Amino acid sequence: MILNGYNEGLIESIKNWLREDVGAGDVTTSVTIPAGNQSKAIIHAKDNGVIAGMTVAELVFQVVDPDLVFTPKVTDGDKVTHGTILAEVEGSTHSLLTGERLALNLLQRMSGIATRTRAYVDVLDGLETRLVDTRKTTPGHRLLEKYAVRVGGGANHRFGLYDAVMIKDNHIKGAGGITEAVQRARTVIPHTMTIEVETENLEQVREALQAGADIIMLDNMHPERMREAVELIREQAPHVKVEASGNVSLQTIRGIAESGVDVISVGRLTYSFESLDISLDLNEKKEGEPL
Repeated sequence: MILNGYNEGLIESIKNWLREDVGAGDVTTSVTIPAGNQSKAIIHAKDNGVIAGMTVAELVFQVVDPDLVFTPKVTDGDKVTHGTILAEVEGSTHSLLTGERLALNLLQRMSGIATRTRAYVDVLDGLETRLVDTRKTTPGHRLLEKYAVRVGGGANHRFGLYDAVMIKDNHIKGAGGITEAVQRARTVIPHTMTIEVETENLEQVREALQAGADIIMLDNMHPERMREAVELIREQAPHVKVEASGNVSLQTIRGIAESGVDVISVGRLTYSFESLDISLDLNEKKEGEPL
């Protein structure tokens, strides 16, 4: 499965999300459609974009009813156009309609993130700069949203507060300066963990270099100032990685990349995307009639 061993946690999340949506039961379906009714559902795109979350959608239907048969017609990462059939799902009409909204919500959101990410990646075509996401994700959905970024061609920044030291402006203020913050972190963390320092000007870049940062983030700098910072870092510590961040858009990202930075982090990938329009339609069969 796509999520590298996180299936058990994802299944538990899906169960919770279904409880939120279904509660004591799907009232409308139960009072309008006879028990035992069987249908085939067609999931299709109503937008152009990049698909992400097919296996997640399948998992939703399996949690609702293990007897449902999910047949994908595309795979994650595929570009689709309006009208493309993404999957067919066959089985109990009650089960299909119970899982429909959650499966589509996840598929639409993940595909929207993958589509937006691909647009940024396309603008960077021909350059070595990597596009990465941030922690600006929907609570409870970080794993899925960061997976969607990878499907779209981007890469992941840290997953949480636990897997890297990232010294930002408030840490610098609280610690009493960049040097103090880096030194304190270096005495505690394992040798396998990196230290990244957020900087806003060349003076802070110089201090971060002197303090021994592994990664230096250039935050909200003008591309010309970024170019100066990159030259300074390359000259004094060529092993140090350089990240750019802050108000990055499709219109500005290539100019930022051309300053020579190694990585550009973009929060908009996961907090300011537009979900892909995806629908599910039933081709209803009468009870007892073969599908």
